[in-house]
Amino acid sequence: MTFRIADTFTSSLAKLEADEQKAVKTTAFDLQMNPASPGMQFHKLERAKDKNFWSVRVSRDIRLIVHRTDGNLLLCYVDHHDAAYRWAERRRLERHPQTGAAQLVEIRETVREIEIPKYVETEQPAPPKSPPLAGVPAERLLAYGVPEEWIADIQAADDDALLTLADHLPAEAAEAVLELATGGSPPLPVHAADESDPFTHPDAQRRFRVMEDAEELARALAFPWDRWTVFLHPTQRETVSRTYSGPARVMGSAGTGKTVVAIHRAAHLAASRPDAKVLLTTFSLTLARHLRDKLGRLVGPEPKNPVAVRAIDEVGLELYEQRFGKPQIPTASMLRTLLAAAQKAAGAERFSPRFLEAEWLDIVDAWQLADWDAYRTVPRLGRKTRLGEKQRAEAWGVFEHLRADLAERGFVTIPQVFAAVTEEVAAGRLRPADHVVIDEAQDITVPHLRFLAAVAGETEDGLFFAGDLGQRIFQTPFSWTALGVSVRGRSQVLRINYRTSHQIRRYADRLLPPEMADVDGNTQSRTGTVSAFNGPDPVVIECESTKAETERIAEWITARRDEGIEPHELAIFVRSDEQVTRASHAAQHADVESVRLDASTQPREGAVSIATMHLAKGLEFRGVAVIACDDEVIPLQSRIESVTDPSDLEEVYNTERHLLYVACTRARDHLLVTGVEPMSEFLDDLRGE
Repeated sequence: MTFRIADTFTSSLAKLEADEQKAVKTTAFDLQMNPASPGMQFHKLERAKDKNFWSVRVSRDIRLIVHRTDGNLLLCYVDHHDAAYRWAERRRLERHPQTGAAQLVEIRETVREIEIPKYVETEQPAPPKSPPLAGVPAERLLAYGVPEEWIADIQAADDDALLTLADHLPAEAAEAVLELATGGSPPLPVHAADESDPFTHPDAQRRFRVMEDAEELARALAFPWDRWTVFLHPTQRETVSRTYSGPARVMGSAGTGKTVVAIHRAAHLAASRPDAKVLLTTFSLTLARHLRDKLGRLVGPEPKNPVAVRAIDEVGLELYEQRFGKPQIPTASMLRTLLAAAQKAAGAERFSPRFLEAEWLDIVDAWQLADWDAYRTVPRLGRKTRLGEKQRAEAWGVFEHLRADLAERGFVTIPQVFAAVTEEVAAGRLRPADHVVIDEAQDITVPHLRFLAAVAGETEDGLFFAGDLGQRIFQTPFSWTALGVSVRGRSQVLRINYRTSHQIRRYADRLLPPEMADVDGNTQSRTGTVSAFNGPDPVVIECESTKAETERIAEWITARRDEGIEPHELAIFVRSDEQVTRASHAAQHADVESVRLDASTQPREGAVSIATMHLAKGLEFRGVAVIACDDEVIPLQSRIESVTDPSDLEEVYNTERHLLYVACTRARDHLLVTGVEPMSEFLDDLRGE
């Protein structure tokens, strides 16, 4: 007998208490081992429309809902007795008449429970707006996997009702309906042959998973809430398995599965090329750790060809040490001290320390400019401040002093490390990888990209990038093409968001323009992106004082816990270290433990996570509070004051917006945004004002 579990089962399991979950898992294991055991108390559900639905007793009040036929046993749902029975009475398992995919279809009677918004008519009412899908033929909706009995409701629904109806549809149908309603043209799903197994259809495999043995079932039940962290959408499979003639890139807004695509791409390359060295990398140690964890869930503990997962700076430092010995890297504070000394020695008092530091990091050191001629002629990609030749000469005097001082002290900067190892790779003396997959690619640096181009830039399937232009918070933009990496013709935008609710995504997207472009003219549009599920609207609260803010955040945390959300499924994000105390006080006021996240600290069971927005990358929580969004906090006043040329203000404002966007989109179901009056100007956009 084939034993399967449905995504509706793992979702419902996650809502139970810990002791109830343990009992359910025990029953699930017993069912897998021997579904015919006399100890299994099967009960026929007489009121269910699908006569193959049965209940299985877990405890006095907990019931498993299973779908049982001669050759298949499917775990569908689990809940307390009455709720479990109601769920089964309103659903049936069927093969879609066109796509051929197995679907758990909700009986259309539930449409009567949907509350349609009522509008008050004025003396001169506006002409009624035509339902967005009124003109879509029933045959087309059917081709997208919409169950027949729901088609009329979909065609008649307005925008608000469509969002509600989408919750009652199979995932592929809901995604297609929402994309059609926003003007998109979703690809048609696979239409299987009539005699094929409906459970083998790509859409069915999203929700029904075969359990071959007890170990696989244990893994499936171990992470019921975050099972989606390694879920590959059917429309992304071709992207993962395709052969690319050169560097390729996937883009998409937060939650569209870029990281999941990157992980699957790395696993695919390793499995299909057993003798190749595959590297999965990103720009920070924290994100690399998250990638390693997710890859482990996907491929298991002992894959035949393991993927190396490293932060890109780790890779550069390891390779440098192999060839030249351990480098002595100056810290940021050391560099500022040496830069101040160099400025004094050069007599270049006209420049602010912040400008010189940025000029060194973004131009001189990043591009490894070794002499005055190189600096004099550099096109200053990514820097808007204009410098005449006399000013450049004065600035170069500072950098010349700094370069000499660093060399005399034996210091090597990270760009110098990468310049050295890039030369070794280009000469064939180092071979770090055959294929490289790069996550959060929007924040890699000039030295990183030069290195990657030398490693695998011109080989088939050599480089695969995943990123979002709207989440660029660290790196000043620059031309990839100028460094020999072109993704034109091999770039794709992901549009299905299954990590963040429609409501949170809609609010967060207001912080960014509908279309963004990189320096090379490659565009990324947010138009047509849809979320796979609904949730409550984000809450934005302006408080009279920090004390009032603390109380409101504590009330929000308490309300989430009352709903069954565990503390470690919640996070509080602030703009910078100066606001961390406000987050800690709020957690204390809610009588809940908290943990401060940094590069080496992970979320901890039973504790609310607290972090700055810069550390939010790669993290995912059921509920997020973004707090202390005061005026002069975001955008940060000290960054604005450091700008020496008005034309650079745009870049400051962009990265500050991106920071807020990143923080807000870490939330799956619940988002709270707070501040003390006057609040950040960005929140007017967030609220749509």
